[in-house]
Amino acid sequence: MSKKTTSFQPKKITAVAPAGKDASASNVSPQDVLPQNMPQMPKLPPEMEKKLKELKEKLDTFKDKIVEKFGDYIVGIALLPPEKPPQKGEKEGIDAVESKETRDAKESKDAKDAKDAKEEQKINVLVVVDDTTSQKMSKDELHQKFSTIISKFAEDIDKNLVPQSILLTDLWQNCYDAKYDLNRLVSLSAPIYDTGMLAAIKIAEIHKSMVIKKFEKYILSYVLAGSLTQGRATHSSDIDVWIVIDDTDVKKMSRAELKDKLRAIIIGMGAEAGEMTGIRNKLNIQVYILTDFWESLKEANPIIFTLLRDGVPFYDRGIFMPWKQLLRMGRIKPSREAIDLFMSTGEQSISRIKMRLKDMGMEDVYYAILTPSQAALMLYGIPPPTPRETPEVLEEIFVKKEKLLEPEYVKILKDNVDLRKKIEHGEKKELSGTELDEYINNAEKFLKRIRDLFKEIEQRHDEKGIVMLYDDIMTIIRDVLKEEGVERAQDEEIIKLFEEELISTGKVPAHLLRDLNEIVEAKNKYDAKKLDKSDLEKARKGSSGLIKFLIEYLQRKRGRELERAKIKIKHGQKFGEIILFDTIAFVIPDVDAKEQQIEKAKINPDGSLGTLEKSTLEELEKSIANLKVPPRVFIKEPVFENIKKIFGKDAEVLLSY
Repeated sequence: MSKKTTSFQPKKITAVAPAGKDASASNVSPQDVLPQNMPQMPKLPPEMEKKLKELKEKLDTFKDKIVEKFGDYIVGIALLPPEKPPQKGEKEGIDAVESKETRDAKESKDAKDAKDAKEEQKINVLVVVDDTTSQKMSKDELHQKFSTIISKFAEDIDKNLVPQSILLTDLWQNCYDAKYDLNRLVSLSAPIYDTGMLAAIKIAEIHKSMVIKKFEKYILSYVLAGSLTQGRATHSSDIDVWIVIDDTDVKKMSRAELKDKLRAIIIGMGAEAGEMTGIRNKLNIQVYILTDFWESLKEANPIIFTLLRDGVPFYDRGIFMPWKQLLRMGRIKPSREAIDLFMSTGEQSISRIKMRLKDMGMEDVYYAILTPSQAALMLYGIPPPTPRETPEVLEEIFVKKEKLLEPEYVKILKDNVDLRKKIEHGEKKELSGTELDEYINNAEKFLKRIRDLFKEIEQRHDEKGIVMLYDDIMTIIRDVLKEEGVERAQDEEIIKLFEEELISTGKVPAHLLRDLNEIVEAKNKYDAKKLDKSDLEKARKGSSGLIKFLIEYLQRKRGRELERAKIKIKHGQKFGEIILFDTIAFVIPDVDAKEQQIEKAKINPDGSLGTLEKSTLEELEKSIANLKVPPRVFIKEPVFENIKKIFGKDAEVLLSY
């Protein structure tokens, strides 16, 4: 299909039009063309009732004809708000004024009134067409075909019925290009027929506007995702949206606190948007802070990859679309998907080579065993070497060091590299059928052995992984227990203490105890050499949630304790802080300054502060991060003398407890 985007210019529109009553394909009623949430209006005059009834009949006829003709190709049909009439005295520059005066001179008052009346009678309708499965014609041809037929239907019903057709791919392309006028137009329309897409765009657009108005500084991307963008939606589908929040500049609270606070407000706005629009489909809102999103991306989280692949940005500050393009280009760091792709290339190449001409076959055989060799090295943890280096690295790692591969398989790869080099340099002019058969057979033998090598590498990684996972979990739990007053805990006591100090007290959810037990059980089976794949998967499945909860628990706990170590001072119109540790204090004269000045001083035995020295935000954050147990702060009288010298005699002190 042609990549050319069909031009569509939405017309100026007035105030908010009605929202859909639900997400199912539905007819419009007279009440649907009136704004939502209005006070009870008096009964309409008979003449107006008659006009609304006639309008509904025309729109129903128009809808029935289009759906009967095009069926599943029609995503939605919506009544657009009336065009915005020109305001009296509205100016768009000297040329516009002159043009208006010229028209006034040429047109009589009666002609102008007739023209205005004709414009008011126009019934603007939007028709959204699904072109994602069309393969027989270009986008321009498809758009032209639909537009012509739809316009003819409209003209036959009422000459004032003005349809505007838009392809679904053009609607999404506008979002990719950061052009959101069409989305706003849909959000202001009243649905006549809807398979679920119009309702999703409407509620997402309204929710997005609420979120950006409240948190524009923090919102990096607002993305529509899920079945709606994958072409699998039904009228009852959930509406999935993802929001990425910038937490890189957070200073006054932990990242976990920022995420919790913003997430609660944003989800509340989602419920409010549902009430405003009358759309009952569930709005699933996923909120990510940027640092978590980046970590998931580095770990090749399949959910994040699916979001980048299928998501449509309704708002983006230059984060989502560059990542989406990098994913399309295959430039995101090698993940397991990338490794599997390298591996599958070999088998695909083998099947192709049997059908190609002999002089092309050798190139495929070469890559058929080269790319899986590089994949094996990537799985081991080594960046893929150059083609010429691959045989030597393969031999060094898997033959000599790990003793996982026999030398004959390295020889097969070396022979292929040498052959390609000879063909490339013209030393070998042609390849006989017998030679080609031999190389193909060796390549198939090589691929079979590499698949077994993959399993052995994965098994070793799994065994090492469970030990590292166990050690990480034990370390984090010990840190959490220290916060609860348990200074030392042996491995065999961990589960009991975890249950007594954290589960029984309700500080940690009970299901995390099951996750911990599965990790400990997997470690015991590893020690007994009885660890299997299912044990490992169960341990891994629960570990991520356990680790994340405990880290956020530590952050919140230490954040609250750290507040006790702060002396907050108001001096003039500014607010400063002194943060007291065991032996050192940090002084921030103005916490709201764009470029914060930070100083430090030793705490003397009498409680006073020593000589102030320049410090940095990085040094302060490092001191906080390295603090194992938050300090118990005792403020002695000499500190108040220091406050007078640093902030002035009129300084006011507030201690937060």
